[in-house]
Amino acid sequence: MASLMRTSNPALNEKAFKGQVAFGDAMTFEGTVNKTGVLLLCVVATAAWTWGLSRSPAPEAVYPWMIGGLIGGLVVALVTIFKKNWSPFTAPIYALLEGLALGGISAIFEKMYPGVAIQAVGLTLGTLFVMLLAYKTGVIRATQSFKIGVIAATGGIAVFYLVEMVLGMFFHFNVPAINASGPWGIAFSLFVVIIAALNLVLDFDMIETGVSGGAPKYMEWYGAFGLMVTLIWLYLEILRLLGKVRRR
Repeated sequence: MASLMRTSNPALNEKAFKGQVAFGDAMTFEGTVNKTGVLLLCVVATAAWTWGLSRSPAPEAVYPWMIGGLIGGLVVALVTIFKKNWSPFTAPIYALLEGLALGGISAIFEKMYPGVAIQAVGLTLGTLFVMLLAYKTGVIRATQSFKIGVIAATGGIAVFYLVEMVLGMFFHFNVPAINASGPWGIAFSLFVVIIAALNLVLDFDMIETGVSGGAPKYMEWYGAFGLMVTLIWLYLEILRLLGKVRRR
């Protein structure tokens, strides 16, 4: 059972690279990093557009694009997971759609807490760099115990969010201590941010597994897509944490 629990990211689990054998050029870690940069540019491009739209004379026009980005991003993500060889096309589409959502969400937070969006972007990119450096230098190692611990924590967070969403939709109930800006709320958000950051280590490990296994070149796009899934989660959680801190 433990051998199957390589990463909590559904895009980058142990099965992701099974049966993916290169007959031409093979996947490289550097190529995956470069393609992650391309996807980041895609996110920034569409996020800038919805950000600008939210500051227009009719800011409510951003909501259809934001919701469409969220739903479309989820659909394209599922397609990418099941059709990995499509990832050179679907990964950029996913990034563009998620950018629409992130731009709108960031603008909403920015209106409430001026300056929070650029802080969240800086902290997210800084965390990515630090975690990559820590992984490559061996400061943090993706041991089996480490993987199981991070996966268990991530699963617990996912279940909590799902239960809270159902309770909120049908019973209009949430957990005040967790969602408020008090010590418990900030501590919870900080815990989630840490777990999201540690998921990056598992993603790096799985990408290296694909590289060492001789995965085909297109899996660089798939690895970059999986990394983007974690980065977007990390950014949203940092944004939420900063919002709570600013409310205090």
